Amino acid sequence: MKWGGQGDGGQENRAGNFPGTGHAGRVISRRKLQYPVSTPLRQYLYHFDRQRDIPQVYWELCRFSGAVPYEDPRGRETLWVTVMYPPEVFAELRPRLTSIYTELKLGRDIAQHEHLLVDRIDFGDFGNSKPFRVRITNVFNDNSDYFYVKQADASRIYGLELEHILSPNRINYIVNGTTLIEEHIAGVPGDVFLRDYLSRPGINKVRIAKEFTKFNERCFIRLLGDMRSANYIVEITPDFEEVQYRVRPIDFDEQSYEGKGNTYLALRYSSNRAITRLAFDVLNRQTIDQYVAEEYAQMSRRAKVESSRLRALLGIMSREELAPHSHVVTLARELDRIHRTTSFAQCQTMGELTAKHLALMLDI
Repeated sequence: MKWGGQGDGGQENRAGNFPGTGHAGRVISRRKLQYPVSTPLRQYLYHFDRQRDIPQVYWELCRFSGAVPYEDPRGRETLWVTVMYPPEVFAELRPRLTSIYTELKLGRDIAQHEHLLVDRIDFGDFGNSKPFRVRITNVFNDNSDYFYVKQADASRIYGLELEHILSPNRINYIVNGTTLIEEHIAGVPGDVFLRDYLSRPGINKVRIAKEFTKFNERCFIRLLGDMRSANYIVEITPDFEEVQYRVRPIDFDEQSYEGKGNTYLALRYSSNRAITRLAFDVLNRQTIDQYVAEEYAQMSRRAKVESSRLRALLGIMSREELAPHSHVVTLARELDRIHRTTSFAQCQTMGELTAKHLALMLDI
């Protein structure tokens, strides 16, 4: 499969393989259905040390009494609001949140976290997860860190696990009951990067295009959707000669959920139009093919190294309902047409589609 080519030169790109000409963002459901964490999935999480005995605080955090818009360091309003609690509620929350932080970072709860301060709690009333973002500050050196509290949803957990197994990125999260805790993934938000960084003089456009090409391919191979610019970050790392970039997803709600194939292609989102055009401008067909082949090879190696873990995860995922059946039927039809096969039509769940797609594309 080809990611793309010289878009202005009339060559076909992968987006053209899917029906419809609209951008992917137009076909995503406003609210994804929430799916509970099943007993087999909890057993998997326990086996791989993701299930922890942490306070289940999500619904307690919903007891805030007030909120003010959160502005970024430049004074721009964001989608987040900073929430406030009655003194007695916050007194209950503080030790629970600091104990969660130490469990997330150290793998165990320890009593010596009195120097950690819950500096701020933000709430995001958007998307599917409606997350809380907790800022923890060390009172000795004023250094701050963040973690996220979300509702435990099976789709999101499968997305986190597939990212951990198949991508070059390690993911740190823990679960208990209906509460999911995710580590903050540091980087420049994709929309901010495209707005403030992409046009800077001296920026290495070829390397950015390369990483976006590989990111697009990773998302398609493992069927991670909704990678509009607000749902990924760009890591910027100075190297000895050049600056390196890496694009990483930060939202896993749309793992194997939507029925439209376009939703699994980051290049199809209107918010990514600038980076898509850049990739078509600075990369030719042969170079794109090279980067796509590199991503296949790297993902295949990771899948083989973690074969037992991946097999266990996909086995559970294949038996669960993670999307409306109509989504499964639609996506199976599109994947059959893309790969010129009829095998996807036999799949009954999104997990089966994901497992078959990985096996076909990575030869595992």
